[in-house]
Amino acid sequence: MTKNTFLFRNSLSIVLLTLMFICLIGQFFTGWKTENNQLKQKGQPLLNSWEYIQSGHFIQATFENWESEFLQMMLYILLTIFLRQKGSSESKPLEGEEEVDKEPTPHSKAPWPVKKGGLWVKIYKHSLSIAFGILFLSCFVLHFYGSLKDFNTEQISQNLSPASAEQYITNSRFWFESFQNWQSEFLAVASIVILSIWLREKGSPESKPVDMPHYENP
Repeated sequence: MTKNTFLFRNSLSIVLLTLMFICLIGQFFTGWKTENNQLKQKGQPLLNSWEYIQSGHFIQATFENWESEFLQMMLYILLTIFLRQKGSSESKPLEGEEEVDKEPTPHSKAPWPVKKGGLWVKIYKHSLSIAFGILFLSCFVLHFYGSLKDFNTEQISQNLSPASAEQYITNSRFWFESFQNWQSEFLAVASIVILSIWLREKGSPESKPVDMPHYENP
């Protein structure tokens, strides 16, 4: 593949997004089949594809996972500003100032908020964590909406009263869905932080050089 092509220059994001969409399609079809199997066992009408994509079952499952990913990334970005891990490729060195710690300086190739200065550059300096924060909150709301919708669908099918949003926000089911994903994300991040002290992957920017001492930060 030629290095000047669009595909080469953006191959990492293209492959990751492609894998995400493949898995999302797989989630949709397997979730649709699972939900219809459960409805069939209860003697209830089956859902077509359009009905399923709007169902609480699909919305809750999708945004429950996205929510935890964005929370993980937001907190990881913020925690790595102040916290350190000796020997980890994911941590800044224990001492000294990094390039990312320096105040931005306007120049001809700088992003426009840096050139603009003032409030724009103040926001831009934290735009990455702000973006992940907005994505997390958006997915949290959609997860809550989908979970509430799925819960009320089950309630109605059992001739029970549906719950209001105010009632459901304290329901253990909703928080169980959240905490089971959050803990797995923090475990995944902790694993790469700790394992990258001793283990290597030649050619990966997520790894230290293969011959670097264990307790030296890159």
